Amino acid sequence: MSDRSGVQRATAAPASANPVPQRTTWQRERVREALTDARGFVSAQTLHATLREENTGIGLATVYRALAGLAALGEADSLQSPEGENLYRACESPGHHHHLICRSCGLTVEIEANDVEQWARRTAEQHGFTDAQHVVDIFGLCGPCAQARTGERDAD
Repeated sequence: MSDRSGVQRATAAPASANPVPQRTTWQRERVREALTDARGFVSAQTLHATLREENTGIGLATVYRALAGLAALGEADSLQSPEGENLYRACESPGHHHHLICRSCGLTVEIEANDVEQWARRTAEQHGFTDAQHVVDIFGLCGPCAQARTGERDAD
């Protein structure tokens, strides 16, 4: 898997923006299931390839629409890769949260970060901002990837 150190968080409508409800179809539910089964963040193309291998007959445009709808409803997280491609992941936690993301394998852990919440609120207030929103994702190497990298260096 490629290095994701430059991944940028995509902006999405806040949950309070009342997204237009989408019809629940078997295709949308199958995309949701495939996203839940995926490890870490995946592109619409990768998810479509998985669904195509299963002979679902679900088209790429349907995958894009379903993922956009899930993200708008807060049921999926979305990041933008350095190449500009949106990557998606099924949310495990309802509401506002942050992520630890492995740059090597893509493993993602949802975390709460009360210190970040307090800092963001305080910083916004200090500069006269109200109704501030923020996104914080932390990129690094998970334990197994860090060990593998150390093992590679030791072998040299």
